[in-house]
Amino acid sequence: MTQKLPSRGRRSVTELRALIWLALPIIAAQMSHTLLGFVDTAMAGRVSAVDLAAVALGNSFWVPTLLFLTGVLMIITSKVAASNGAGRPEETGPLVRQAVWLGLCLGVLCAAALFSVESLLYWAGVQEELIPKSVDYIRAVALGFPAIGMYQALRGLSDGLSRTKPTMVIGFLGLALNVPANYVLVYGKLGFPAMGGVGCGVATTLVMWFMLGCMLIYLKRSKIYDACRLFERFEWPRWAVQRHLLGLGLPIGISLFSETSMFALIALLIGSLGAVVVASHQVALNLSSIVFMVPFSLGLAITVRVGHSLGMDGARAGLFAAKVGITVALLFAFLAASSFYLLDDLLPRLYTNDPEVLALSTALLFYAALYQFSDSVQVACAGALRGYQDTRIPMLLTLVAYWLIGLPSGYILGLTDLYGPARGPAGFWQGLIIGLSAAALFLSLRLAVIGGRRKRRFPQDRSHLVE
Repeated sequence: MTQKLPSRGRRSVTELRALIWLALPIIAAQMSHTLLGFVDTAMAGRVSAVDLAAVALGNSFWVPTLLFLTGVLMIITSKVAASNGAGRPEETGPLVRQAVWLGLCLGVLCAAALFSVESLLYWAGVQEELIPKSVDYIRAVALGFPAIGMYQALRGLSDGLSRTKPTMVIGFLGLALNVPANYVLVYGKLGFPAMGGVGCGVATTLVMWFMLGCMLIYLKRSKIYDACRLFERFEWPRWAVQRHLLGLGLPIGISLFSETSMFALIALLIGSLGAVVVASHQVALNLSSIVFMVPFSLGLAITVRVGHSLGMDGARAGLFAAKVGITVALLFAFLAASSFYLLDDLLPRLYTNDPEVLALSTALLFYAALYQFSDSVQVACAGALRGYQDTRIPMLLTLVAYWLIGLPSGYILGLTDLYGPARGPAGFWQGLIIGLSAAALFLSLRLAVIGGRRKRRFPQDRSHLVE
């Protein structure tokens, strides 16, 4: 029976403490992953503007693909959190064994897709001097995708059990490997040839396989996970389970991909405007991506808190956890926007000394500051809905927001004179703000609907999906 809940004030403090305690290691882990991109961008930028632009275009392909892969496997975190909240951790091992197979297969498919991007770059009209290095960089990163797919499945177990510190530690170990590997491969040290931006891709793949090995060793040696029975036996893929996981996880992956691929397509469209514009866009986007890891991590923590609360205390506790999480995300958005606005002259200098790139990057950071609010709200609401295991309708809502509202708005404002002179990259960033604001509105309304509905009648079926 659900225990009587404490007063609202005490509940808020308790939930806030649990959320922050859970989110801080996730934030640190995601920041370490994003700093991999920062290291790539910074080191490539010191080689040449062409190498920087090539890495920027490459990121526009493999980062959305990685987020798609990660999104599909996010459902594991929600499932594990619900089982753990209900007091049945032994159910999680069979689930994660199947998730590892899913991560491996999806990783191979994603790698194959990334190996086929060259013709798309030519079709998009990207400057020919950028294409060879971009393709080689993308293909180098693609070799790590099978590893990162399996890693994300295993991470779902640890995060879902509210044990997020291992992910943080492994993330920083990966970063510690990435920095010297980049230095050696990009600039040609210790007898290796100078690979420029392509060396960043090779280093990233090495880090992906290294992180998988670290996670396997930790889960195997730590007694904390014995109750999960992950290594109890070997299992081949069970197709009914794979279909079930895909049915819930694929909409999450599509949602994340629809957002990040909007950024990728904008980068392609901007690619026709020249290396300076592409490099400036990448600087502003990379800074935004670093900051985005905080609300994104909060969204992951909100998923765990909502799923755990639903499994332990029912629907009312789950909705309360969602509200606390969204409030925290909004507070962070205010801090992030203020930082971008006040430090717009300083931050781009971390990447380049080119005066043209610096000037345009500074202008674009103004728009990056504006969209922090809508971006934080939409990612927090999406995390709460994942905790409810509500994935299909949010996917449709984000597709509409990004592809039918945000991207067309950016194209019209950036490359046409329909609403005055074409605004170039600024117009595309204005379109991003419009699309993210639409997503925030749609997902907030969806959370109000699904939370209110389950507050009245929450389904108590917690049967494990691998049965």
